[in-house]
Amino acid sequence: MTINRDNTVGQIATEAPLATRVFARHGIDYCCGGGIPLRQACEQKKLDTEMVLGEIRTELERSGAPEPRWDEAPLGDLITHILAVYHQPLHEELPQLEAMARKVADVHRDKAPEMLSELLAVYVGLKEELETHMAKEEQILFPMIRSGQGAMAEGPVFVMQGEHEDAGNALRRLRSLTNDYTVPQEACNTWRALWHRLEALEESLHRHIHLENNILFPRALAS
Repeated sequence: MTINRDNTVGQIATEAPLATRVFARHGIDYCCGGGIPLRQACEQKKLDTEMVLGEIRTELERSGAPEPRWDEAPLGDLITHILAVYHQPLHEELPQLEAMARKVADVHRDKAPEMLSELLAVYVGLKEELETHMAKEEQILFPMIRSGQGAMAEGPVFVMQGEHEDAGNALRRLRSLTNDYTVPQEACNTWRALWHRLEALEESLHRHIHLENNILFPRALAS
């Protein structure tokens, strides 16, 4: 594609997957907020659109092998990819992060009582919602799409998109509470690891939600 300022963020992320590196670098929402033009997304972040376009072109030029184009792959292959790369690791990572968050809150509550208490509450809410959300996709929505009934899945898709928005709000709150995951000087190793793994979770969920919101769901509904 010829990328320009009027392409939507989601379209760019779909057709030029390496652009997501630039979006992540600048905090541009390409999953839940992928429906707006790049110029508007840059205005919201007070970024120069031409600078961002230049960074995207640089990423594409320096790339060796092209990134997979999931908008062109069979829907069954895309679902298999989502399950293997995102769902399966989340089933393991989510409870581990909860244990870490509880430990940090218990041991260091005196250092930042309000922040650590709210962070734990927000994370536990996100974890529980994601676990329920993935179960509904794995047991209901994904089998519908695999069986060729994607066009009849408008209701479940609408619910999943709303839950994606809720997850995005929780991720934004976690980033705000942690001051963009800035590790405090007094942080122990568990605290430092928690911040790094929560930031990695955010990045992974952005890619995960993008694949569903901007690629899987529209293609399934149009099938």
